[in-house]
Formats: sequence, C-alpha cells, structure tokens
Amino acid sequence: MPRGRRHSDPVTTICYVRHGSTPTTGKILPGRARGLHLSEAGKAEAADTAKRFEGVSVAAIYSSPLERARETAGPITKQTGKPAVVDRGLVECDFGEWTGAELSKLAKLPEWRTVQRYPSGFRFPGGESFVELQWRLVEAADRLRAKHPGEVIVAVSHADCIKAALASALGVPLDLFQRIVVGTCSTSVVTYGAAGPMVLAVNSYAPMGRLLPVAPSPKATAAEGG
Repeated sequence: MPRGRRHSDPVTTICYVRHGSTPTTGKILPGRARGLHLSEAGKAEAADTAKRFEGVSVAAIYSSPLERARETAGPITKQTGKPAVVDRGLVECDFGEWTGAELSKLAKLPEWRTVQRYPSGFRFPGGESFVELQWRLVEAADRLRAKHPGEVIVAVSHADCIKAALASALGVPLDLFQRIVVGTCSTSVVTYGAAGPMVLAVNSYAPMGRLLPVAPSPKATAAEGG
C-alpha cells in the first residue's frame, strides 16, 4: 500500500516495468517474434531498474514470456530475492502480418493514421486488436490483484501493453492512449482497490522507495525483536 494511504480494503500495487532496449528498439516492430534479446544498453538499463526497487517490499515478480522481458526481470529478481513467474497475460501485442516490419515503412501506410488516431477501431492484419490487448491487460491486473491482496508486485511487459493498462486505470479512452509515453525500462505504478485504481507514477525512473513501502532492515528487525 502506498505511504500515507489508509483503506479498510486491501490495495494491490502493480509496478509495470517496460523491458530494456534491444538492437531493434525504435526501428522494427518485433511483436512476439522469438530470439530478440536485450542489447548491451538494455542490460545496463535493466540493472539500473533493479536498483530502483532497493529496499522495497516486493511480494512477487511477473514477466511476459518473451526473452527481452524475462532478461529485464532477471536483475529485479536478484535485487528483491523473488523469482520471476511468466504470465502470458503480459505478452506483447500480436501484430500479425506486421511482425518484424520496419517502423519507417509502416508509418507510410494509410492504416498507420488509424493506429495513432483511432486505435480502438484497428486490428493488426492477422493479429490482435487494441481492444483485445487492453482487455487482456485489465484481466491480468484483476487476476494478479486477487492473487496478491495488499501487496506490491512487479509486472515486466511491453510499451503498448503498459499504455493500455494505464489508459484503463486513468479512465482515458483507448483512442487517446498513444498520448501516454512509456520508455524502455521505465516504471509506472498503479494501485488497485475496491474504490478503483489510482495511478501513482507514469514513465518514472525514480527510486520506488519514495512511493512504496520499504522493507525493514535486518538491524531494525533485530532491534525490535530485542
């Protein structure tokens, strides 16, 4: 539960982390293609991300099954001591026939305007629609919330997935979700409770201990026990 918040119902906090940079970030639409790993810069980003959770009471870590997400989750598991569990609800959007295409070429297609201005009315050829993507992320959040009442968890996912989840939490129409920025290895924090979601941070690179409960240090625990 965030500092300073008091509520009789258990509030679950989900820290959405976008995976780190890859060799194709900003150039290719990789989608669910296998075999794409973090670049050296992405590995450094992931290491910095893990430091963000130093001292935070993280109950569990979940990750998209794709390599770039699992490799981003790795340093966080070392920092928190919690294993990363793969959750398919966090997987990247299925871009269908657009998978692996160059973004510069996609931007020239007439459909690209729909992707940017009217995403709720678009389905990727042979793939997923943005409506289905958002529904999947909301369902994943509901499921994880039920699994971890009153706890803080980390969910490592992808840009469009996190933007869709944030749009839902903010009550923003899906057609405006492209206005939300989610950078590589940024952290966005949402609490889920009976009163509805509350967005604590978007696209943040700050230490999470400023927002979230900090685990007591071994020395403090020993002193209290004495």
